Amino acid sequence: MKKSLIALAVMAAAGAASAQSSVQLYGIADVWFGTAKVEDGAGKKVYGQANANGIKFNQTQLTSGGVNNSRWGLKGSEDLGGGLKAIFTLEQGFNLDDGTSAGGFNREATVGLAGNFGTVKLGKQYNAFDDVSGAASTLFDSDLAPINNVFESTAFADTEANTVKYISPTFSGFSGSVSYSFGENKTATTDATNNYALAGQYANGPLALGVGYVVVDSAAGETKATRLNGSYNFGVATLKASYGMVDYTNNDETNEFEIGVDYPVASNLILSAGYALSKRDYSLTGKEGESQSIGLAAAYLLSKRTTVYAGITGVEYENNLGAKAVDGTVYAVGLNHKF
Repeated sequence: MKKSLIALAVMAAAGAASAQSSVQLYGIADVWFGTAKVEDGAGKKVYGQANANGIKFNQTQLTSGGVNNSRWGLKGSEDLGGGLKAIFTLEQGFNLDDGTSAGGFNREATVGLAGNFGTVKLGKQYNAFDDVSGAASTLFDSDLAPINNVFESTAFADTEANTVKYISPTFSGFSGSVSYSFGENKTATTDATNNYALAGQYANGPLALGVGYVVVDSAAGETKATRLNGSYNFGVATLKASYGMVDYTNNDETNEFEIGVDYPVASNLILSAGYALSKRDYSLTGKEGESQSIGLAAAYLLSKRTTVYAGITGVEYENNLGAKAVDGTVYAVGLNHKF
């Protein structure tokens, strides 16, 4: 009898422990097929090169991560009582087109605590600037999105090693986050490159607003990026707008704008259009270089987790002398599946 009671107690304790802890496997598999046609300033075709999104010029290709970068991960939590939880995330990116990966958990590797006070995470993770960077982007914030083709401030929304990040709870629609990344690359002659960022968001009914700020403090000085964005859902369509600014250590300055609209044709079909303009003042030449992009895309939801998308976008870049350097068009069709 005693042995039976002990066995039941052990089983009950094991059941309680398993109920208090959880681990989830998740991921996104995303790939697109398309063609990029690009000419240089002299009207000659450009071959072999690739832009920041990995799109190779004048080539038909299969490319991983059109709307979302392909990834898989593990995340979990343990209930510590009193509303406090221990949490962790391990996330790795991979390429569906060739099956390669960066190795290790290159996107995120964090452990932290979450409770009524908010969330604190430590490890490799996206900085606070990333929390608002693509919040009002058109064309589903994909590789085709004009904002991702010409906004220089987008490059500062990145995953950083050695990062401490705090995410606040939501109060009457307001929330915020702050992060600090320790460079840990100090030498006898140069200081470490540190990264600190903050972001604030407001969401109430049809209105959503966001502001982000990041500073990269290196031996060469401070590079600062700012992002403001907003969207308003009118019911028949959602209007979106973004503004970005970058101050470089060499005194170059970039001002960026995007405006667009998402239009739901049906419950499972959305059209999105956008236009983005970026102007960079080059201190060395005294010239202004202008970059612009315009695009149109559609997303068809086959289910809650699977989406087919297609789009076209045009880009034009000027160099530091104000002369056209690149002019191109990208056509793409892709498939996105979340698991």
